[in-house]
Amino acid sequence: MSDRSFLDWPFFEPRHRELADAIDTWAAAHVDEIVQAHDVDDACRTLVSELGTAGFLRHAVIAPFGGARKRLDVRSLCIIRETLARHHALADFAFAMQGLASGPICLFGTKEQMSNYLPSVAKGDVIPAFALTEPQAGSDVAAIELTAQKENGQFVLNGEKTWISNGGIAHRYVVFARTGEAPGARGLSAIVVPAETAGLKIAERLDVIAPHPLARLAFTNCKVPVENLLGEPGQGFKIAMATLDVFRSTVGAAALGFARCALDAALDHARTRKISGAAIADLQIPQAKIADMATGIDAAALLIYRSAWAKDQGADRVSREASMAKLFATETAQTVIDEAVQLHGGLGVKKGVKVEELYRDIRALRIYEGASEVQKLIIARQTLDNRLAELE
Repeated sequence: MSDRSFLDWPFFEPRHRELADAIDTWAAAHVDEIVQAHDVDDACRTLVSELGTAGFLRHAVIAPFGGARKRLDVRSLCIIRETLARHHALADFAFAMQGLASGPICLFGTKEQMSNYLPSVAKGDVIPAFALTEPQAGSDVAAIELTAQKENGQFVLNGEKTWISNGGIAHRYVVFARTGEAPGARGLSAIVVPAETAGLKIAERLDVIAPHPLARLAFTNCKVPVENLLGEPGQGFKIAMATLDVFRSTVGAAALGFARCALDAALDHARTRKISGAAIADLQIPQAKIADMATGIDAAALLIYRSAWAKDQGADRVSREASMAKLFATETAQTVIDEAVQLHGGLGVKKGVKVEELYRDIRALRIYEGASEVQKLIIARQTLDNRLAELE
């Protein structure tokens, strides 16, 4: 069992500790069985359905539209993602996308849109997707080229999206498109596009080192009603950034779950594996590695739950705090997992060994929802801006 003493930190309320116990118990009983019994697509579908039935997806949307609380509780999201990631990456993925892809609707949807879209997500009946990235627009959201022109009460979408999680299994997509109100980031809007809409095609399924549903989407004269617009025209960039402001800390939480799992595996191996008659855990160099791993994990947890707590206390934006959390947690998890592989020796790169699986799982987290280099820019710019404001 991973160290759970962090739950006694002052960031948390009793309900968070109860949630941590509940999701851990559920995951221990269900996740491995689901993952082993299905291919990747069906495993994700089943995980979403079972998470909905168990009531955990209520934390991915807001009340009274099927959600647990009137506002998204970032600490709850982080606890769930950390715990599920510790059990299996696909379980974390299945939960995370229900939240990320519904976040724009929770934050900017009308009551009618929330009523139409959110309850089915909370029940696990519908799988949504967040379609932001394009072949030439990843970290640079302002470079989005997919167009949505308004014609006869409809938006007509043309262009491509790529690296879209849940692509191929989603029932609907929140698509960020250029509607042209202004140049650059100010000319983007967010539009809900049902998966069955004519003109939307799964152009390619993408296979990556840690398999999960992923696709390139093609839009050709794809028409949706103007009522599917989220927020106001030209608010797309704001909607995307506000959503990431909530969910970026949770990426760090998933990385933290991977790191805790790797440390547990390393500790178990180090206690039983002997070199020259001595357990690895009794040797100084492995002990130094374990010390660094444990310290990095606690430091990452502090940054993650500081950011989550600040957002839950009503902070308008936590871009700096969330970027610090994601940057440090994902980079630290990569290091922790690498050290766990090293402590396992040759066994650490054998297919089917947990640390080998984690080594593949962690890599994408340093890229998606803003690569580590982008997080550094955000942190630096806001730190400089804060200092300038102090001097004025």
